[in-house]
Amino acid sequence: MLDRLDQVELCTHSLNTSCISTLVSPKATFIKTLLYCIAVLTVTLNLLVVISISHFRQLHTTTNIFLLSLAVSDLLVGVALMPTAIALQSCWFPGKITCALLFLLALILVSSSVGSMVLISVDRYVAICAPLHYSSMITTKRAKICVSLCWICSVIYNVIMVKDHLSQIDMFNPCSQECTVFISYISGLVDFIVTFFGPVTVIIVLYMRVFVVAVSQARVMRSQIVAVKSRTLTVVVKKSEMRAARTLGIVLLVFIVCLCPYYGPFLAAEDMTADGSSAQMWLFSCNSTLNPLVYAFFYPWFRRAIKLIVSLQILQPGSCKTKIM
Repeated sequence: MLDRLDQVELCTHSLNTSCISTLVSPKATFIKTLLYCIAVLTVTLNLLVVISISHFRQLHTTTNIFLLSLAVSDLLVGVALMPTAIALQSCWFPGKITCALLFLLALILVSSSVGSMVLISVDRYVAICAPLHYSSMITTKRAKICVSLCWICSVIYNVIMVKDHLSQIDMFNPCSQECTVFISYISGLVDFIVTFFGPVTVIIVLYMRVFVVAVSQARVMRSQIVAVKSRTLTVVVKKSEMRAARTLGIVLLVFIVCLCPYYGPFLAAEDMTADGSSAQMWLFSCNSTLNPLVYAFFYPWFRRAIKLIVSLQILQPGSCKTKIM
């Protein structure tokens, strides 16, 4: 016990309320290095998604607009939240205002990601269940408006939601260098319903409907003899849409699994003190790394785009017109 006390160091020796410094050990160094590698991988992969969809004209589809919104959110997680969470494990304190803004940014990114997931689900629902009306209902202009509204509403909602808690940030910090925000059970419950339960319910219902329709269509197609060329083309289109729905379904499932632990305390009827380095926030942050990996595994166009970007062929004139899909 005495040996352990001798190893304890305070971040600021002159302050009795100073935080205990994390001891530098091979294990701690390895974990920090691993977390920095995850942050770099997150930024790199999502930057490739953003460049791919933004640069190549063939990828300027309504579905990819929603994917671009999700990728931007994931990119910001890797650029701002992950490095900050790692730094908070050391004796670095960003200050009250910066701490509040970082926490607000984290909540905005959670809400915008959830909103993007709902938009992706609606897009797949219309594409599978009402294919004849898809081009008229889901236009590029409407998709951009929906994405803009998603981000604007995320900002407004979270500012209103946590403004009172952010003003009292110092009251709940156990030490003067720690960035911690207290969230009451009532506020957490409201956020749980608005940000998690409601959207996830919509996503699950839409995807259940998508797969029911897709399975019924597949049975009808198998029972018929495809002899006409145009009918064969229809079958190919349906398979393509179904493949996209399957891929995005995996993305949605991973997202829900990564977000569930974040709302665990609210489900247990407890108050919560949230900080940027909590395990729940890190699990959600790692979802930002997994999303582009799913794209790379299931989307051939993303793998082709990566090859063109890494080989710098996108710098050639007219590269934006390259056939990717």
